[in-house]
Amino acid sequence: MIINPKNGVDQLLFGMKQNHVEAIYGKPSKQFKDDDDNVIYLYNDKKFRLTFYEDEAFRLGYIITSNMEATLLGKAVIGKNVAEIKNDLPFKTWEVEDFDSTENHFNESNWLILQSEYGAIIRVEVGAIIKDTDEFDWKFKG
Repeated sequence: MIINPKNGVDQLLFGMKQNHVEAIYGKPSKQFKDDDDNVIYLYNDKKFRLTFYEDEAFRLGYIITSNMEATLLGKAVIGKNVAEIKNDLPFKTWEVEDFDSTENHFNESNWLILQSEYGAIIRVEVGAIIKDTDEFDWKFKG
């Protein structure tokens, strides 16, 4: 399962609508709306949390995964040492937020978060990129 920063994860591309995602993976295990009226899909078997932005015609704009098979630039990441993974990646600018036992390691240019607990990556979050024109750079053109 390939995490492709700026584009998506696995077969998912930023900009897909719910029907496109369901054509690939079927109905989600759970569906709900968040506080901003975005639609959230959970796929338990894939360990995906997908966010479809309400103010962007419900396009897929954010993906969270904790799938053990997730790879980032060819490297498995879940369960791996966050410092080692960050050192091996070509992305060198990271902001770190500390939340008690967890930390978020954020690379803004790729809208990528590596969330770690006790030094090991527990999940990866990746979001659609916003272009200089303040519009999303949707990768799915369907």
